[in-house]
Amino acid sequence: MVNTVAKALQILDALSESQPQGVSDLARNLGLPKSSVYSILETLVSEKIAEKNVQTGKYSLGVKLIELGNCAQTGLDICRIAAPFLQGLNVKFDETVHLTVLDNNEVLYIDCIESRRRLRTYSVIGVRAPLHCTSVGKAILAFLPDAEIEKIVAEKGLPVFTAATIASPERLAAEVAVIRRQGFAIDNMEHEEHLRCVGAPIFNSQGSVFAALSLSGPAERNTMERILEMAPEVVSAGLEISRRLGWRGEPQSSWR
Repeated sequence: MVNTVAKALQILDALSESQPQGVSDLARNLGLPKSSVYSILETLVSEKIAEKNVQTGKYSLGVKLIELGNCAQTGLDICRIAAPFLQGLNVKFDETVHLTVLDNNEVLYIDCIESRRRLRTYSVIGVRAPLHCTSVGKAILAFLPDAEIEKIVAEKGLPVFTAATIASPERLAAEVAVIRRQGFAIDNMEHEEHLRCVGAPIFNSQGSVFAALSLSGPAERNTMERILEMAPEVVSAGLEISRRLGWRGEPQSSWR
């Protein structure tokens, strides 16, 4: 399997360096069996990673690579663009700031600035977490279409982590309505005991939610009053990051 992936990458590299090529040319230039090249190319075509001209029988790179490239570029862009806003929140509140993206119906933590306090939330870069019980996850989930939310719940379920975890679709729907109205989500010890977080969504240039940021810290220090004090700043940062990514939407008046 690994060898097949390596061959596929060789073929993609070859297609990127010249005009459309046929199976024979690719096999000869790469020193690979024609049968292997053909099989790999047809698989790549089925996934839209390569395209085949039915008149000439030659192959070229497919549109799926553009989508993947845009995703990779967006990932790089959001870290660069979000950095000063994460720093600003960290300096103002001295709590840990996280940046996450939606990936495979979960949140993936891609950046973090830790609080300087002795008692703090630590970096979780590279870790995944559920959507229904984290502030970043709920901030993303709430701004997905209702049908998509139902699909995610059906696929992932609503696993319970603490006594406060949302465990029913009805309660989740009520929470989603609140988040959509106020523009931010709160994790009130729903994923981890003694941890409170406030998160806000980030939108791409097409207006789709794809990321979120949050402030998090010990519940003993981050009372609900303090969480609500931090929320407008988190929302503002999320909106500014979205605008710098090309979002042209307008927040609801209740977000301001």
